[in-house]
Amino acid sequence: PSHLVDDFLGSAHVFFSAVNDLTEERLRHITRNRLTYAQVKLLRLVYFTDTHTISEVAAFLKISPPAASKAVDRLVRRKWLRRAEAETDRRAARLSLTRAGERVLEDYQNTTKRLLGGIFEKFPPRELRRTAALLDRLSVGVVDLLAEPDRVCLLCGVHFPDKCLMRQLTKQRCFYEQYMASKEGDPATPQTDRGNGKPDA
Repeated sequence: PSHLVDDFLGSAHVFFSAVNDLTEERLRHITRNRLTYAQVKLLRLVYFTDTHTISEVAAFLKISPPAASKAVDRLVRRKWLRRAEAETDRRAARLSLTRAGERVLEDYQNTTKRLLGGIFEKFPPRELRRTAALLDRLSVGVVDLLAEPDRVCLLCGVHFPDKCLMRQLTKQRCFYEQYMASKEGDPATPQTDRGNGKPDA
């Protein structure tokens, strides 16, 4: 029924708005207003995935290479991100977090987990896992309605170190994994290996 859709989407919107307000407030406090959430997403992308060049950042975030380069430049100037320039192609420069970038990302994540953990611990773990699984299935169901679902990437790598909803729930690869595989010349094998031993996203 349509009212169930309205109720669910309304509740989901309110929840994520509340979480976003909290996380952005913590981010402003930790970084003294020097880092935006969009920039945190880029730092997480480089830290938790195999995305280490400008071209890969652009493909993952679905923005142009010049836009990706500008976003990276801002983080390099603020010493959150390091770029090792390639001799022939600036877009192929290898990206990595500086120690300051790693610290601010870890502080932000630990603070957010601690604050939200106090709320989540009031609910049975089984109930939370079931809710998370339901949201995963709904996300993939929405993607299936798109005209070109194989051109979609849900940005799982920004939030999960070893989980891709498209691959796990639909048995197909998202746009980004196809892009990475084509770069390596192996369209049959996903190239994103997120089991890198880094802290949980």
